[in-house]
Amino acid sequence: MPDTAPRPTETAATAPLLVAAAGGTPAHPPVWFMRQAGRSLPEYRKVREGIPMLQACFTPDLVCEITMQPVRRHGVDAAILFSDIVVPLVAAGIGVDIVPGTGPVVAEPVRTGAAVAALPELAPGQLDKVAEAVRLLRAELGATPLIGFAGAPFTLASYLIEGGPSRHHERTKALMHSDPRTWHALLGALATITATFLEVQVAAGVQVVQLFDSWAGALSERDYREFVLPHSSRVLGAVHGVPKIHFGVGTGELLPAMREAGADVVGVDWRLPLDVAVRRLTVRGRPAPVVQGNLDPALLLADFDAVDREVRRIVGEGRAAGGHIVNLGHGVLPNTDPDVLTRVSELVHSLTP
Repeated sequence: MPDTAPRPTETAATAPLLVAAAGGTPAHPPVWFMRQAGRSLPEYRKVREGIPMLQACFTPDLVCEITMQPVRRHGVDAAILFSDIVVPLVAAGIGVDIVPGTGPVVAEPVRTGAAVAALPELAPGQLDKVAEAVRLLRAELGATPLIGFAGAPFTLASYLIEGGPSRHHERTKALMHSDPRTWHALLGALATITATFLEVQVAAGVQVVQLFDSWAGALSERDYREFVLPHSSRVLGAVHGVPKIHFGVGTGELLPAMREAGADVVGVDWRLPLDVAVRRLTVRGRPAPVVQGNLDPALLLADFDAVDREVRRIVGEGRAAGGHIVNLGHGVLPNTDPDVLTRVSELVHSLTP
């Protein structure tokens, strides 16, 4: 079991993840895993037994325990707040539930201007339990940074319009092109909700935020720039004083635009080598880009010799960037052996940044 206590000289200012996010050279490459707190951990399954997902997300002591589990087990360089992208929608009073085996399901899909106008606003006080969980975690984590997160307006809009998960996002794209006024009104409302959600987390003490645009890879760059970028920019522009990570799946063609949205760190999935991503993200006159990623989560089920080779390759490719936070190219798969994650964390820490 790794020693998760902060090193004697380590402080929040020298925490490897925060140093890398700022484009500096950390003591060792920082690593954390998307969905590190979740179904791959037996201790998570035990503590969540019989408790619905959304109830868990609004129970501060449970959020604290679940968030801490992978830090204790794997010795990762950051905790990420246990939550869900629909939490701010639920807090605002929008009818969304998380159905096991399906995902978010919306009681009344939002597809008209009238439905958009009827959406409730989110007041900071409706997130008191989230803020309490953040404060509990900061007291537990010491020098280990806490990452807050939110779903980006486009991804939230996709769930609200489709009524649930969608493979092709056909209703979403149809509304986007056929009724741009309603589209922008919806994303504007969601941008306000998302910004409030992140602002509350930062005020309570998170030291980094990540904006997940899970489904943005379904869009062309032209559509992303016209219909999504302004709203993501507004969310990221509302967050001050902490590094901002922006991540999407299948977004290799969108990376420059995602950096333009206001990201300090751009997450890269496994489809694109990190050194190629760095070339795409590089802009003359701007600091070298900082990237996060990008081991294929499925490779964690391979023999460890293969995992070792891939981790070393990714760390090597990441040296082309201004800074590199080691992570997966998406979330930990439920059937991943937790011991493999621990070994990856130890391997990354043994390498030269």
